[in-house]
Amino acid sequence: MKIISVVGARPNFMKIAPFIRAVEAYNKANAAGIEHLLVHTGQHYDDKMSRSFFKALDIPDADINLDVGSGSHAQQVGQTMMAFEKVVQAQKPDWVVVVGDVNATLACSVTAKKEWVKCCHIEAGLRSGDMTMPEEVNRLVTDRLSDLLLTPDLLSSENLRKEGVAEEKITFVGNIMIDTLEAQRPRAKNLSIQEIIQKNSIPEQSAPSPIITPHSRSTAPHAPLYALMTLHRPSNVDHPDVFTGIFNFLATEVAKDMSLFWPLHPRARQKMEEFGLWQRALACPGLVLLEPLGYHDMLRLNMDARIMLTDSGGLQEESTVLGTPCLTLRWNTERPVTLREHGGASVLVGNNVDRIREEYRRTLSSERRPVRPELWDGKTAGRCLQEILNH
Repeated sequence: MKIISVVGARPNFMKIAPFIRAVEAYNKANAAGIEHLLVHTGQHYDDKMSRSFFKALDIPDADINLDVGSGSHAQQVGQTMMAFEKVVQAQKPDWVVVVGDVNATLACSVTAKKEWVKCCHIEAGLRSGDMTMPEEVNRLVTDRLSDLLLTPDLLSSENLRKEGVAEEKITFVGNIMIDTLEAQRPRAKNLSIQEIIQKNSIPEQSAPSPIITPHSRSTAPHAPLYALMTLHRPSNVDHPDVFTGIFNFLATEVAKDMSLFWPLHPRARQKMEEFGLWQRALACPGLVLLEPLGYHDMLRLNMDARIMLTDSGGLQEESTVLGTPCLTLRWNTERPVTLREHGGASVLVGNNVDRIREEYRRTLSSERRPVRPELWDGKTAGRCLQEILNH
């Protein structure tokens, strides 16, 4: 059997790493092994956000790199389809495996089906209901075309049933992202928070990085007190009024309560400079601006953060398993299993500052409570591979 796995952007890397290890383990145990090829579309062209993750997660170099690079959604999808079509025709795989919901996921699932190759979607069935999100379009199309839909939670399986997907196409396997978290947790735990801050701080900051000290409100004795922040979605950073409002709250309230560590997405940094927020951020006491972090550094900070503020779906999931109280700066989520009403650690606050402030104050009084949804056990990749073999 020949399988081509596809990655295109950083969220894919944490999902494909355990699948590759599952294939390697299968090949060691079976004489009739699986021929596996990894294709990187090159959708994330930023070296710091791509190559470092491959190295950190022990992902082998891609067998084929399509070098698609930046561009509009249409450009990325179109160029990926043209390049991937040649790969499929030359390699003649039995399966194409796509993960997540980036443009590469959509483009390669469409190409696979046009070439009459079976397609498996890992992390199928996620739905936000928000058609303004490009990722939602990618999810819908990919799930409609795929032959095998492997879901991370029971809510996602039910979404597919409601859309009329045949039961034999749907299998609940658990969350493959958590495989990576569990595999990398020991390595991350040994990292020094202070060293992470020192080596990744934006050098232009005039305010020195604060010393992390114990605080009486910490949930664990001698635990540091700090907030962790990520922001990158256009709905939060592309509009001056919205981004300025969020920034003012962070600078005048959160950063006064505790150290606020903010790894900067390139899009957020660009907009801060464009909207006149950059110099204010550099000079803000308590606000520690960081370069984009590697996987282990980010995981280490999340392990002890007093609170997470993010618009990232993956960090919602990690915060649930780690128990980090999480404010999700979105009005909807494709991962409702992470929300407090479903037993998770996250609450939706959108980008309304009054709403963010209200939940921020309420959350500071909450206890850290790790939650593990069903089959988020670190063994999902093996189940994914077995379902492909059984199909």
